Amino acid sequence: MTDLTRRTFAIGAALLPLLASPVRAQSALPMITVHKDPNCGCCGAWVDYLKENGFSVKVIETSNLDEIRARFGVPAALRSCHTAEIGGYVIEGHVPAGPIKRLLAERPQAIGLAVAGMPDSSPGMDVPGAKDSYDVTLFGKTGQRRYARFQGRREVTR
Repeated sequence: MTDLTRRTFAIGAALLPLLASPVRAQSALPMITVHKDPNCGCCGAWVDYLKENGFSVKVIETSNLDEIRARFGVPAALRSCHTAEIGGYVIEGHVPAGPIKRLLAERPQAIGLAVAGMPDSSPGMDVPGAKDSYDVTLFGKTGQRRYARFQGRREVTR
């Protein structure tokens, strides 16, 4: 190997970590554990959506979701079809990736986020042509408040 080739190789090796840093930044998200019914197709679609948005996902299939929601403190009015855990928070239902990432960055005093019910245009539901509006609710021991509002996949207000 000539000196020029060795130098080029050394420079390339030194720059490799810098080129890989966006991948590392994306994988810096904590693992999200999703508790879902084994027969639920929209829950599986939400898991795929999370993966597409940079999350590493562990799935636990169970038919006893009510017990999990009660243990995690999800209010009855905010319940949906799956419950997840990430970074010390609970994520209930078809919550878009943006508010989850914002929650992890801001770290508010809360139990977690929820999208109540199953809005047709929420991630994982994806009913063709649906553009309904829905709220992402921040909930905790001191109450609930709107954290974000969406129309389809587009955030319209915080």
